[in-house]
Formats: sequence, structure tokens, C-alpha cells
Amino acid sequence: MTNQTKPSASGETWTPRIVAFFCNWCTYTAADLAGVSRMKHAANARVIRLMCSGRVDPQFIVEALAKGADGVLIGGCHPNDCHYVEGNYKCLRRYQMLKRMIADMGIEPERLRLEWISAAEGEKVKRVINEMTETLTQLGPLGLPQKFDEWDREMEHFAEHVAAREAATGSACPEHGGKPQTLETAHA
Repeated sequence: MTNQTKPSASGETWTPRIVAFFCNWCTYTAADLAGVSRMKHAANARVIRLMCSGRVDPQFIVEALAKGADGVLIGGCHPNDCHYVEGNYKCLRRYQMLKRMIADMGIEPERLRLEWISAAEGEKVKRVINEMTETLTQLGPLGLPQKFDEWDREMEHFAEHVAAREAATGSACPEHGGKPQTLETAHA
């Protein structure tokens, strides 16, 4: 299968970008098996090998999305088969928390996926990457870096508006009699 592409709003073709965090002992080995077995899958995933899925820090996922990934895939050993005993259960707890968190941020939970893939399941790696690529193609680009730029411009506009208002009224904060704000008088 080749990369799934979709025309973007500007007319350019867009290909989903997936960051994959794979456990060294199982999922990474399965991905290697898929490669040496010449199994064809979408080339959208960039794999980061970790010793255990339990080492996937939630900040890694948030950072991947913030830096331009359209989705994140986590792969680990099957339950009761972790080389570090309970690492995959730790990963599962973090994953469930992250799904709720990114939904609260307005990001589709389908952009984050966790799969248990053993070292012998190269075919499953192929299937999961292809399915995730298809899902992300249907969802479209996440585009967080562009959204950050938009939000920065909004904040700059807001700051200019506040500065103009302060200059017109001669007051930094009308509720405090025009006194300059300090940490104690600033409003949240």
C-alpha cells in the first residue's frame, strides 16, 4: 500500500504523519519482522523505539502532536507478557488519561491509538499502520503548529487592544482606581 493522500485546502496533497512509540521487545521487533518479510504498509509512521511502552511519557505524545504529527501510535507487549512485568499496564493507564485529555483539548481521540503487538505479529503492525493512516486521512490534518501561530496572532491583537484601552483611559485596571497592576492586583 502506498501513502494515503488527500488534497489540502491549498490544493497540495497532504499525507498524514504518524509518530509511533514501539516497545523494543515486542512491537519494534514485529515492525522489523514486517520489514524483512517485505510486508507493504503505508510509509506514514516514524518509529521511536523505547525499551517499554510503560516509558511513554504523556509529554512525548503532546509534544509529537504540537510539533506536527497528525496522530500517535503506541505499541507494546500483550498484557501479562511485558518484559518489565507491569510496564504495559502503566502505559494503558496513561493512554486512557491521555485520550480524555486530548478530547478536552478539542483533538479527536482517534488520533491516539494503543495496540498490543507481539514480536511475531508483523502482519498486525502492517494492518494497524494502514488502519491508522486511513483514519487520519478521513479526519484530515491536525495542524497544531498552524493553530499555535493563529493563537499567537490572536493574543498579540488582544494585547494591542488592551494597551490601547489602557492608553485611552489612563488606567491599567479600572477596578483598582487606575493604579498600575502588580501581582497582587492583577486579575486572572
